[in-house]
Amino acid sequence: MKIEIINRSDHPLPSYATTGAAGMDLVANNEEPILLEPLMRAIIPTGLYIALPEGVEAQVRARSGMAYKHGITVANGVGTIDCDYRGEIGVILVNLSKEDYTVNKGDRIAQLVIARVEQGELVEVEELSQTHRSDGGFGHTGY
Repeated sequence: MKIEIINRSDHPLPSYATTGAAGMDLVANNEEPILLEPLMRAIIPTGLYIALPEGVEAQVRARSGMAYKHGITVANGVGTIDCDYRGEIGVILVNLSKEDYTVNKGDRIAQLVIARVEQGELVEVEELSQTHRSDGGFGHTGY
């Protein structure tokens, strides 16, 4: 799938590191270092603008190494870029560690995953069909 992109950063376009990679690394394009103190969050600019086809979203996901080694993750879990958004891609990072963390220009800060989506039509009913699980909630399967 071809995706139009404008690159106003000083960095190459995101790309897949391997043939099996699901995401492309997003790189920070901040002019000055951004200090994330413990529990602080900030929007990190990327300098990238995309035009997604209808029925497609881009997901901004945390980098597992940053999360494990430094406690830095994407604040909203998975950020969604809708197909009608044309602004700059910004990554909301949060520092969940007890140590300060500095985001420098050129740092790999997140992954961008392209995915197809459908819009659903909600139909109000009085009852839902039953399943083996039915209303068994969190921890219902024993995990």
